[in-house]
This record gives sequence, structure tokens and C-alpha cells, in this order.
Amino acid sequence: MIRIHKEGRTFLLLLFFLLTSVNISLFMLYPFSKLYILSSLISLVFFSFFLQFFRNPIINKTIGDDIVVSPANGKVVYVGEVFEPEYFQDKRLQISIFMSPFDVHINRNPVSGIIKYYKYHKGKYLVAWHPKSSTKNERTTTVIENKKATVLIRQIAGFVARRVINYSKVGSSVKQSDQLGFIKFGSRADLFLPLNFKPSISINQKTIAGETVIGKLG
Repeated sequence: MIRIHKEGRTFLLLLFFLLTSVNISLFMLYPFSKLYILSSLISLVFFSFFLQFFRNPIINKTIGDDIVVSPANGKVVYVGEVFEPEYFQDKRLQISIFMSPFDVHINRNPVSGIIKYYKYHKGKYLVAWHPKSSTKNERTTTVIENKKATVLIRQIAGFVARRVINYSKVGSSVKQSDQLGFIKFGSRADLFLPLNFKPSISINQKTIAGETVIGKLG
């Protein structure tokens, strides 16, 4: 049985009633016609796509004080040193994970700790793999601090994604692999880590949020 994330339940219910109403109307006007059959098939495919997009699978959570887990399901598209201007204002190791529309879009806390900073930024909708999307697109910035390190995660909306949802509250305590938020329809998650962080992933590697170990803290 498919578990549906809370962010998709209302949308899916409305979509179901809309598609059902359209197809009932077509059936009443053109019973068993090619138009009705085509509409029914398209509706089934359309609804199935959104059903899988909002799925909320059970995961085997990874927990460890000295490790960082993936914040997103997707593919690693960048690993390298960058200047992080918003919070750290110095060089950090950036790891970027691209989420296609076919990936689970639940984001999870990469580490346990205290939320030290949170900010939502309005922005553009460049394609998520565009280098400037990290600073130009709609996005959120969350900073989690613990005894081992301070980690920044940025949720970035993409060309298709039009809404970033984040559950962070400054001062609250969060657990590793628990839900951080949700991004609707294709997007990216960036991690900013200390320069001495030892990544155990590579470019184009697939990740599972809350499960895949990104690497160890120094």
C-alpha cells in the first residue's frame, strides 16, 4: 500500500474529483467513445504520476553523531569548495543533490542538533542544476548545530517546483533523518559542510534521504 505524504493529500483528493468529474461528463455525452477512452487513460497516467510523486515510503533511518546523511532522494551533481555568503561567510564544502520529478521529494535532517538559523527567500525558478539557482531561486536556508559541527542545508526550487516547504523553527531540537520539509516537483538540496569533512559519495551517485551516508565529520 502506498503511503501518501501529508503535503499531497488535499491536492490528490481535488485532482481525483476533477478528473472523475471530467470523465463522467464525457461518458454521459459520448459513452464508450474513443474520446472517453483516451481521456480515461490520460487521467489514469496523470493521477498515477502525482500519486508516486507524493509517496511517503518507509525508510531505514541512519543515525550517528559523527556522520552526515543525505537530505534528499536524488543524484549527486556537485561536490566542491565554495564561498557560502549567507550564514558562514567563508569557504565550505558544498554537496548538491538534484531531485527529478520521479524522486521522493521529502527532505530530511542530515544531522541531529539545534536549529540555529532559518530563512525563506523568494526568488526565480531557474532549472535546479543551474549554478546560480543556489542563490537566485526560491529557497530556504536551515542551519543545524551540534557538538560535532554546524551544517547548512538549502532547499532550492527548480523550473517546475513552485513551492518549498520547511518545518524548521529556530531554537528547536531536531533528530537526524527526521523530516525537514518537502519540495514540490523537481528541485535541489545543497549541503554546506566544514572543509575537513570527508565525503563518501561521488558525482552521479544516487542517494536516499535519511539513509545514504554522505560522509564523516572530522
